[in-house]
Amino acid sequence: MAAELYPASINTNLPNTNSTAVTAASKKTIVQVTQTVTTPTTTATQQNINNNNVETASWQATHPTLRERNALMFNNELMADVHFVVGPPGASQKVPAHKYVLAVGSSVFGAMFYGDLAEGESDIHIPDVEPAAFLILLKYMYSDEIELEADTVLATLYAAKKYIVPALAKACVTFLETSLEAKNACVLLSQSRLFEEPELTQRCWEVIDAQAELALHSEGFCEIDLQTLEIILKRETLNTREAVVFQAALDWAVAECKRQGLGLTSRNKRAVLGKALYLVRIPTMTLEEFANGAAQSDFLTLEETHDVFLWYTAANKPKLEFPLQKRKGLTPQRCHRFQSSAYRSNQWRYRGRCDSIQFAVDKRIFIAGLGLYGSSGGKAEYSAKIELKRQGVTLAQNLTKFVSDGSSNTFSVWFEHPVQVEQDTFYTVSAVLDGNELSYFGQEGMTEVQCGKVTFQFQCSSDSTNGTGVQGGQIPELVFYA
Repeated sequence: MAAELYPASINTNLPNTNSTAVTAASKKTIVQVTQTVTTPTTTATQQNINNNNVETASWQATHPTLRERNALMFNNELMADVHFVVGPPGASQKVPAHKYVLAVGSSVFGAMFYGDLAEGESDIHIPDVEPAAFLILLKYMYSDEIELEADTVLATLYAAKKYIVPALAKACVTFLETSLEAKNACVLLSQSRLFEEPELTQRCWEVIDAQAELALHSEGFCEIDLQTLEIILKRETLNTREAVVFQAALDWAVAECKRQGLGLTSRNKRAVLGKALYLVRIPTMTLEEFANGAAQSDFLTLEETHDVFLWYTAANKPKLEFPLQKRKGLTPQRCHRFQSSAYRSNQWRYRGRCDSIQFAVDKRIFIAGLGLYGSSGGKAEYSAKIELKRQGVTLAQNLTKFVSDGSSNTFSVWFEHPVQVEQDTFYTVSAVLDGNELSYFGQEGMTEVQCGKVTFQFQCSSDSTNGTGVQGGQIPELVFYA
């Protein structure tokens, strides 16, 4: 079987085909899985979104391949021997179909139409599947073409699972993995657990752990179910401050009260959150974070607030219901691209010029910051502007300071949030330093470096105006999570 891309708007010569677009103006993926065909073909399935009749008597002759003729029957009344009423009452759509085509594509439909308990009714009601998703399912079964969109992919995955169409389900999961980011990771975690997709679940956790603050502040976090909320709050490797976790739990409680039509009182917010409140590790906040945040949130009882303050300050600490152990978070890894470092009396100088290098990785990672060389003449403070770009587009930048101690050690500077980096694509990292002009610099640079399970490749960047390249210069380290 070959995977090919087909355009979504190829027309056929069918009359009376006022097709209604199933697609939205959102990201979509079209994948065609078919046997290799040498005869040029056209895609007929785009025509038949509405229930269309083929009026041309010789339509078979104008569509020479089996795939074309079969695709022409998609959502078509011609020879239809079953109808589905899809969607909830009041928002349903009647869809014509052909039992044989569906039965050879799905064991569920096979049993439904030809099994011992075969359906005898001509109209079959499916209230739990969205019409758009059902049409995507049928379109694949008639033509091997998969067209996925962000707005309907979860509903399509549900339909594919329900009718046991694994190829379509796999395509949905792949689509979700490629579109996964911090703002939708919590929602997709909830759905991946529902659909029992462990690989997607693992990818969601990778994003949530590394970009925890972005994920917990996202609107999607407030849409998850209580069980998923509890699993996230229990997570040992969330890479963020506990004050962020507390605020996220509070935001979720507010959203849940609104969903249930409850007033936004402290009593109601605590009631919807339930025991999940005691998964937040409040005592691991700093005293300042607690005093300026949770203590003034009107979310804790006076007794809880009093006991936590005592826990911070008293020698005889009260017993708390909140976990006392700080989360482990993630341990940053470092890719060091030089085999040695050196300094000379006339280099390395800065003067506000840019040091830059390009890199690519063979698996997804999250770039958290850079390791930089500091002064070769003793203790010195530097201001550093660091930047990460992909194909000229800035993904992250930060203006910060660090103090070097005069040694050849590297000194970490961080982006505000870790940035997801995709595999097999070159990115550019840059640093502009201002401070003591003379510093250490790297030598014997490597074009390829293995760091654990991640392989880095390096190449020179045209943005570099201060001499940094693959063989030597600044930016000795990339700091990342994987």
